[in-house]
Amino acid sequence: MNYLKDSRLEIDNNASERATKHFAVGRKNWLFSDSIDGAHAGAIIYSLLETCHAHKVESFVYFKAVLNALATMNNTPEALEALLPFNFTFTLNSVSTL
Repeated sequence: MNYLKDSRLEIDNNASERATKHFAVGRKNWLFSDSIDGAHAGAIIYSLLETCHAHKVESFVYFKAVLNALATMNNTPEALEALLPFNFTFTLNSVSTL
């Protein structure tokens, strides 16, 4: 009943359910990781992919730009932080300008 008192509250949790759908679909695929390191690397990539979705960053463009940048950049913590999806400048609306 709190949503009746505060108009900012959602009536249901559909947004959170949709956010976890990608994880539920891929869950059985992750059972077959060959090693702990492979599972850890997959978790990092999945986390970056979902962060791209949350910040409306085109994931293919993001990963392509990050891989190109990593080949030539100084790997300081500040430089790596600048490559995180929420600091990335190309959004879904500006992909066509590439």
